[in-house]
Amino acid sequence: MYVVRPVEAGDIAALEALAAVTMPGVHTLPKTRDKIEQAVERSLASFAAQVDIPSEESYLFVLESLAERKIVGTAAIFASAGSNGTYFSFRNDVIQQVSRDLNISHSVHALTLCSELTAYSQLSSFYLDASVPEGPAPALLSRSRLLFAVQQPQRFGDRFFVPLAGVTDEHGGSPFWDALGRKFFKMDFLDAERTIGGARNRTLIVELMPHYPVYVPLLPGDAQAAMGQIHPSGEQAFDLLTEEGFEADEYIDIFDGGPILQAHKHALRTFTGSQTLRVRTSLDAAPAEGPLYDYAIANNAGPGFRAVTIASAELEGCEAVALSPEIQDILRVADGDSVTCVRL
Repeated sequence: MYVVRPVEAGDIAALEALAAVTMPGVHTLPKTRDKIEQAVERSLASFAAQVDIPSEESYLFVLESLAERKIVGTAAIFASAGSNGTYFSFRNDVIQQVSRDLNISHSVHALTLCSELTAYSQLSSFYLDASVPEGPAPALLSRSRLLFAVQQPQRFGDRFFVPLAGVTDEHGGSPFWDALGRKFFKMDFLDAERTIGGARNRTLIVELMPHYPVYVPLLPGDAQAAMGQIHPSGEQAFDLLTEEGFEADEYIDIFDGGPILQAHKHALRTFTGSQTLRVRTSLDAAPAEGPLYDYAIANNAGPGFRAVTIASAELEGCEAVALSPEIQDILRVADGDSVTCVRL
């Protein structure tokens, strides 16, 4: 059994161990204990804050294996990207060029530095330990943060985006960065990630990145091939997010060219398909008749948020969901309480 919950101060050592095994250049957890501690402190303060308008809050969730009492995954959501400045990305554009004298017309793919994702809510830091098996646990981790957003809409924007790590080689080098960013920042990709990668809203980007469209055909072939491509470690997250309703192709990351998925909340399954149901205690160990489906079930406890998966008959149109005493204990709910459910 796995549960998703907000990070706690006692999780810092476990997060440090997870961060130690993540590959270079992959956007997941902060890599040093100091930065992990800062992320945990920000999350604790954000969950405890009374929020009317999304701002600098960041919410870090962990996936805990209850059998092992071990943290095996992380996922985060930032209330407002670029809240202390501007969030920059490259927008994929098509420039039409026409010569009437030569009777030639053609389209050119170009990248334009833009700040259109500023103030969107941002999903990030999705990471699973290799010990987590295939099944509903990865989807639970990815979607629990959106379940929290469903319950607390005032904390988040109406649009969400997710940057995914782009292609890098075995040494952590990025062909996209080498063709473009390195020319302006005069540093290797990993050095850039360590120096400014965690804050794509820094004035350094305004000062050094090209302000005019970058014509993609002028980039080397390996850099063009890397644009919009996902690091192998991000394929599972990509599948979960596109199934959720996120779409790619419009924006890419300014560092490694990885895809940036985005969507309005009303296009996301967790927002359109979730429902609030009353808890009904079930002591019956016999399986329900008919097909069973995996559901994510979350309490409505704010800072005490908890989410698990259950196998249940179809819940659409129901007023209550049957939960065993064990599941109720994990969620910290009782008979008659309300929970938020969504089919995985």
